[in-house]
Amino acid sequence: MSQVPARQEPDVDVAIIGAGFAGLYMLYRARDVLGLRAKAYEASDGVGGTWHLNRYPGARCDSESYVYCYSFSQELLDEWQWSGKYPAQPEILSYLNHVADRFDLRRDISLTNRVLSARFVDDDGLWHLDTQLDGEVTSRYLVTGIGLLASAQYVPAIEGLDGFAGTWAHTGDWPTEGIDFAGKRVAVIGTGSTGVQSIPVIAEQAAALTVFQRTPQFTVPAQHHSMSADEMASIRANYAEVWDKAQHSAGGFPWSHNGRSALEDTPEEVEATFESLWQQGGFRFIFASYRDLMIDRRANELASQFVRRKIREQVIDPRVRELLTPADHPFGAKRPIVDTNYFATYNRPNVSLVDLSDTPIKRITATGIQTTEEHHDLDVIILATGFDAVTGPFMRMNIEGREGLALRDKWAAGPTSYLGLTVSGFPNMFMITGPGSVFGNIPVVVEHHVEWIAGLIAHMNKIGRSFAEADPDAESAWASAMADVASRTVVPLGDSWGTGKNIPGKPETVLFFLGSYGVYRARCDQVAATDYTGIMLT
Repeated sequence: MSQVPARQEPDVDVAIIGAGFAGLYMLYRARDVLGLRAKAYEASDGVGGTWHLNRYPGARCDSESYVYCYSFSQELLDEWQWSGKYPAQPEILSYLNHVADRFDLRRDISLTNRVLSARFVDDDGLWHLDTQLDGEVTSRYLVTGIGLLASAQYVPAIEGLDGFAGTWAHTGDWPTEGIDFAGKRVAVIGTGSTGVQSIPVIAEQAAALTVFQRTPQFTVPAQHHSMSADEMASIRANYAEVWDKAQHSAGGFPWSHNGRSALEDTPEEVEATFESLWQQGGFRFIFASYRDLMIDRRANELASQFVRRKIREQVIDPRVRELLTPADHPFGAKRPIVDTNYFATYNRPNVSLVDLSDTPIKRITATGIQTTEEHHDLDVIILATGFDAVTGPFMRMNIEGREGLALRDKWAAGPTSYLGLTVSGFPNMFMITGPGSVFGNIPVVVEHHVEWIAGLIAHMNKIGRSFAEADPDAESAWASAMADVASRTVVPLGDSWGTGKNIPGKPETVLFFLGSYGVYRARCDQVAATDYTGIMLT
């Protein structure tokens, strides 16, 4: 360990990268609760993070609105009226802008100011950020609120893309002026979440839509509906219970599994359980179902068979029906998608499906897409090709810790961290939803991470410690615990962004703790209650 440097005054106490759900709350917590000088740096021209960037048609939340929000302010909960079960992108963005205005956060947010690099300098014990507008900025603490997905869009290296004479865009970086699909021949490449959400909406507008599918997806129906003032009033009357359940549940939602094994019920009982949850819609099908759905292949196969049957019931054409039915991975091995009219869209006469496993794309030409079988004439190409998830946003900037250690070098074989919150060798750098954290309902996870980080900083100030970073042994033990939990789930059986398999050349590793959010939260609370065991405070 290098000698502790003399303290000197930084430009800010806390530098926050990002102004989405994570960055906004971290700014509020650091500035208005801890009383620190804090500033958030945002590359985009507005707040909102994921919901500022993901403006594609059909972009919508897949968590119920009343828990896809902050819980830290009762006044905020009381005054905001959600329009429906799953709010669309403009409504969520309006909510986050309301939060920024209500808590006067904008005065400490620097927009269109990308952080290009961040270096911890041993000589002064500060983080030195190279920012696009302000040049070098120094801070005592660095907090990353850069999100899991949106800031690292994945554009595959398809020959000829730049030479396409029509319009092309990635769903994660949608043009602010939008795209007019009326009368156009459109292609959507990719059937992940952004593809599944955008395809039904584009199909209603385009003259012809061709979907290029690499892997068929398991989805569950949203069963979206509007929300009246009376419904919200009923929720508000029970909000304390709602949030308590969400904070200690498996996925950060206010419900839990039924406590039974799917193998213990009769086939009729299993069918009735699945059908009831299917009609309710959304993630209840996973998190309010059987306790062994994600950990027992036999129980999982019952759910997989049920969802496959539901897919087949929605698609008329036998060939298309089979192409859309997943057979190469179990339900839940990839993050299940919440959809609205996705499969029924393939019954439209203006929609066709190309199976890339059978006829891959050879190149993009000036006028369309050439597969190994035929040329598709197109006016618009939409890349719904996903994101370099979790670690990608970190790799887009140069982050260096002690003695010039580059984060990309430390993570060359896959990311390591302690609880997804701190990294050994990178003092006073804290991550919100970083690699190694838990995956669940994002605002609930974000609030916990922000409050945990703020609690650690407050503890440091109270006991007179200048630096905090993960103990290497604790980091190693956490990696082993993550691997052990992952091995007991079906997740490693699917090629997904959650394991890095969607990006060519990316190290293959499970990027999250795949146990219950409630268990993860209890572990973090225990660490804090025992003077931050596993964190080196110097």
